[in-house]
Amino acid sequence: MARLGWEPLAGLWREMENFRREMDRLLERWGWEGYGWPSLTAGYPPINVWEDEANVYAELELPGMALEDLEIYVTGRNQLSIKGERKAPQVEKGTWLRQERPFGSFHRIVTLPVDVEADKVEARLQNGVLTIVMPKCEEAKPRKITVKAV
Repeated sequence: MARLGWEPLAGLWREMENFRREMDRLLERWGWEGYGWPSLTAGYPPINVWEDEANVYAELELPGMALEDLEIYVTGRNQLSIKGERKAPQVEKGTWLRQERPFGSFHRIVTLPVDVEADKVEARLQNGVLTIVMPKCEEAKPRKITVKAV
């Protein structure tokens, strides 16, 4: 009895993702940007975003990737854009039995809750975790108001 592994389905998933991208492009031309079909890798890589008084932080799990394989931008003072590509692993002398880790290009755009200083953003990739520190603009930082007695 022949075993059906993941390998025959990998091509199908790739074709479905290509079809989804083409449909998104078509819908965007009609002004339906953002109303496309859900991506097969929607929400990849997962991202955590939090803030304190001085900074906004973003954290993504990117095992096996190098910082030079990523493009990180802050646009419009409050849009974080992260692009990258995880290359498909190659098995030289074997057959895939299971392949669950996603690969391919990704692009995440996150609207930040406040404006940040784009020229002061720092990113570090350590142990497969990308951490981005984005200092808040002075106007976005909380200010203590002194109450005067009258």
